[in-house]
Amino acid sequence: MRNHRYLPATANDERAMLEAIGVDSIEALFADIPASVRFRGRLDVSEALGEGALLRHMKSLAARNADLETYVSFLGAGVYDHHLPVVIDHIVSRSEFYTAYTPYQPEISQGELQAIFEFQSYICELTGLPVANASMYDGATAFAEAGALAAGAAKRKRLVVSAAVHPEARQVLATTARGLGLELTTVPVDANGVTDAAALAAALRADGGGEPAAAMIQSPNFYGGIEDAAAFAAAAHGAGALLVVSANPLSLGALQPPGKLGADIVVGDAQPLGIAPSLGGPTCGFFAVSDALMRRIPGRIVGRTVDKDGKRGFVLTLQAREQHIRREKATSNICSNQALLALCASVYLSVMGKQGMRDVAELNVRKAHYAASRLASVPGVTLPFSAPFFNEFVIRLPDGGPTVREANERLLAEGFLGGYDLGRDDPALGGCMLVAVTEQRTKEEIDAFASALEAILG
Repeated sequence: MRNHRYLPATANDERAMLEAIGVDSIEALFADIPASVRFRGRLDVSEALGEGALLRHMKSLAARNADLETYVSFLGAGVYDHHLPVVIDHIVSRSEFYTAYTPYQPEISQGELQAIFEFQSYICELTGLPVANASMYDGATAFAEAGALAAGAAKRKRLVVSAAVHPEARQVLATTARGLGLELTTVPVDANGVTDAAALAAALRADGGGEPAAAMIQSPNFYGGIEDAAAFAAAAHGAGALLVVSANPLSLGALQPPGKLGADIVVGDAQPLGIAPSLGGPTCGFFAVSDALMRRIPGRIVGRTVDKDGKRGFVLTLQAREQHIRREKATSNICSNQALLALCASVYLSVMGKQGMRDVAELNVRKAHYAASRLASVPGVTLPFSAPFFNEFVIRLPDGGPTVREANERLLAEGFLGGYDLGRDDPALGGCMLVAVTEQRTKEEIDAFASALEAILG
């Protein structure tokens, strides 16, 4: 193996390295590892393949994925099949963007810093808040960071979280809360599929535990329902707490920005903004706050300034990070971002413009509502929730028929990626499927999906 052309360390290289550290063999190098725990057999891997055979093998493995070119997708639950304008790949594949690892040195990366500044500006406009950072890893980590920020700002240890927030985001929040010693109070979903307002009000009262730092909701929520953010903002502020809203950024082409409805922190995942689903990731989070919270925001902020000659320039600013201040004073350990994916979002937003965003959002709404009415006409299928929705909704399959998993397996055989099985996260929603309909779906595809489901259930 040491002479293989793809393994650059030669026998001479190996001998030189051993001499440098003062041992005469690989066996001597590992002498401190007890023989009882050392593997002496042959690893269970295939024999080496030639380049042609290896490429054929890798393509056969890739062909086992149910990709969006082959199948018609009605699957969402956080990652969506949206149209990706071809100009995005053209821009982000330029070497100055594509190969940049730490694109923050202002003396060499003014273009990258300008791109990040524009991403921040777009996020501020979408969310209705004045300050945004240079992106987070994804929406779930942004949500958890929002909880940590709220607790630090309010100097309180309790977070009130809606059960209508994506389960994976709540799991990330729970992990962060455990490390910070924060208490989570979960508020149930009401019969309409949105956060139970009375339960949230009760949870915000101090007698429900310690004083709350924040109410944390998602809108549109995990079940697709649009929450009453303005009412929850009033309830949270009345309890001296902040309101955190996790939002689908594409929905903000049709809905009021949460910041205009009273939200103090707006986070989310930028995947709907021109970022390929990539079988679930990677994606890019966003994070926006009010002026009062500007100095507590995690991650990086790029600011615009002028140099000594009055020329416009971009710099990192307000860096309250553990690499620049004492660790115990840092507001977050986030020390990187998803610059290339943030650039995808910036290019998408620049291409679409305000009218384009509005048009795409309206297409999502109209097609999703047509699909809901079409699926509700399938005998035995019902819509369990009545809240207004954006591009996702829940259907319940009839009792005694195929389970959601069985139905999805049969839909796959018909060329469809079915909806998310909600019974995976909540046994009370067994038999319920979360269906996503984006601007990509045609009327013919929606009708065919409904007909296929009807045949499966019949």
